[in-house]
Amino acid sequence: MKRAVSSIRSRDVAHLAAAATAPSPAAAEAWDGRFRLHKPRGQHLLTNPRVLDAIVRRAALRPGDAVLEVGPGTGNLTVRLLESPAARVSAVEIDPRMVDAVTARVDALGLAHKLTVIRADAVEAEFPEFDVCVANIPYGISSPLIAKLLFGPYRFRAATLLLQKEFARRLVAAPGDSEYNRLAANVRMVADARLLMDVSKRDFVPMPKVDSSLVEIRPRAAEPNVDLAEWLAFTRSCFGQKNKTLGAIFKQKRKVLELFRRSRCGEERRDGNANAGGGSRLIALGGSDDDGDMSDGDSNEGHDGAPSFSEEEVAVFKAKIAGALESSELAGKRPSKLSNDELLRLLKLLNEQGVRFQ
Repeated sequence: MKRAVSSIRSRDVAHLAAAATAPSPAAAEAWDGRFRLHKPRGQHLLTNPRVLDAIVRRAALRPGDAVLEVGPGTGNLTVRLLESPAARVSAVEIDPRMVDAVTARVDALGLAHKLTVIRADAVEAEFPEFDVCVANIPYGISSPLIAKLLFGPYRFRAATLLLQKEFARRLVAAPGDSEYNRLAANVRMVADARLLMDVSKRDFVPMPKVDSSLVEIRPRAAEPNVDLAEWLAFTRSCFGQKNKTLGAIFKQKRKVLELFRRSRCGEERRDGNANAGGGSRLIALGGSDDDGDMSDGDSNEGHDGAPSFSEEEVAVFKAKIAGALESSELAGKRPSKLSNDELLRLLKLLNEQGVRFQ
């Protein structure tokens, strides 16, 4: 008897104990260990029924809504979405084991007519049309997935996303907050984001190392009056060294040379991209900022090792950057303290001087 008990893995003991003590709805959501979950892939199943119910309630689904779910896992959230007033749910899942699990579960409940499962990488896949996105997102794809939703071709009412708590705080940060960063600035350009509630790591199986937070993102109806590709490249330059002032960032020789090359080749590059055809492009919003110093380079060589411009040309270009900074009165400011309106004003002045960021 002792030998039999000792052969049971600790994970199974925990599962059996939870099933014996929890009420039947909670037990129905527990992970039954049919296959191994991979933590490195972000496979943490949300099992607390109260939290699952709260997510669907916060999503405020309407009759006729088309719902997009990313990473349905074994279907704990999927089933609730299917039982909501929504007309249909499209679930994107890359793991074939999860696809089989959620499909079998939905079939058994008689809800298969409302569900379409797309077996694909959510970052690479083309999404069907949807009104609302509701998802427990694997932590590793949070930034690229939000970028895809907000800067891709999709038009939707809202996204209710369960994210790593620290990432969620960075996402909703405001200028001047200690967490404010490029991610928040880029999201604020096209959407409004707010925290809805926190979720304990104990509500997941297997338990992750950190807590989560539920966030609502609502795209703005009016598109911003800015070239978004240029804006994203500009914020990358600004927030790459967010603890420096803008004046210090844009006077570095390497930064000046980089912008000089981009500005001089910008028209050719943009023409080439315009003729390159379709295809998905991974957009980096800046889930975490690189705040390391850039070393000053002394070379003005081109990519092939040959000098491609004169010192005089670079000096004139550097003076234009300095003039734009002076006109904006932002040279002494750190990007993390500035609103998007202030950053947009600087970008416009730089562009007027022929400075391009992409």
